[in-house]
Amino acid sequence: MSVESSAVDTTNRPGAPASNEELTATDASPREKVRQPGRWSLRGKTALVTGGSRGIGRAVVEELVALGAAMYTCSLEEEELGERLKEWQAMELPVAGSVCDVSVRDQREHLLREVTDHFGGRLDILVNNAGTAIRKSAMEHSAEEYSFLMATNLESAYHFIVFISSIAGVVGLFSGPIYGMTKASLNQLAKNLACEWSKGNIRTNSVAPGYISTSLTDRIFSDKELNDNIVRRTPIRRVGEPEDISSMVAFLCMPGSSYITGQTILVDGGMTINGFYPKYD
Repeated sequence: MSVESSAVDTTNRPGAPASNEELTATDASPREKVRQPGRWSLRGKTALVTGGSRGIGRAVVEELVALGAAMYTCSLEEEELGERLKEWQAMELPVAGSVCDVSVRDQREHLLREVTDHFGGRLDILVNNAGTAIRKSAMEHSAEEYSFLMATNLESAYHFIVFISSIAGVVGLFSGPIYGMTKASLNQLAKNLACEWSKGNIRTNSVAPGYISTSLTDRIFSDKELNDNIVRRTPIRRVGEPEDISSMVAFLCMPGSSYITGQTILVDGGMTINGFYPKYD
């Protein structure tokens, strides 16, 4: 079900088609490619970001649009998505969107049909951002909670080429074992798809955030002792922001990263490399 789509003229705005000069440089030498103006731009590209109405997803939407992409996003929250679309439309940003529960296969397939129609059959960038967490021990999860986490965090990702994972898929965290398992699976999926889909010139990568300030982590950071412990374990000595993640996603979507595929890139302020290093102030 569509909520509201922005219908702005994208000529000479983010998402406008690239010029012929930018599109006819596929045979350029490596040295010439470095000097191409479109190397660090998404101008003329189309993108779909799931869960784009808040947090990391919203930051990714706005980052990619700022770099020139035309955007489609979805959210489970109809009212919140409607508010975001109105804000973006007021800013004359080329963002459209619809309501979708990515844990439901039929809704995912309907979403892809909507996106295909919206962009006239062309889609360059897909970012699997939508996800959730249930912080319980392994034995406390019900069968329904297990299925919900698997469907939302893992099964929905089969359609996407940039995965938003988590450091919980790389090291043990108290985020819950099922959550960690789904994120580790995304990291492995990126590796396998990078090999299987390379012949179609498709790159797949996974971005694994550390502790990022979003609505999903508000409860964690409200605990001062826990928040202080997280910061103390992080060499950069702060909690991350959604924009710390969106910039990495944008980099992986740009032509300048064309030799990177199948990777899990940790954006965590150094938390996962700090085995035991207590004196770095």
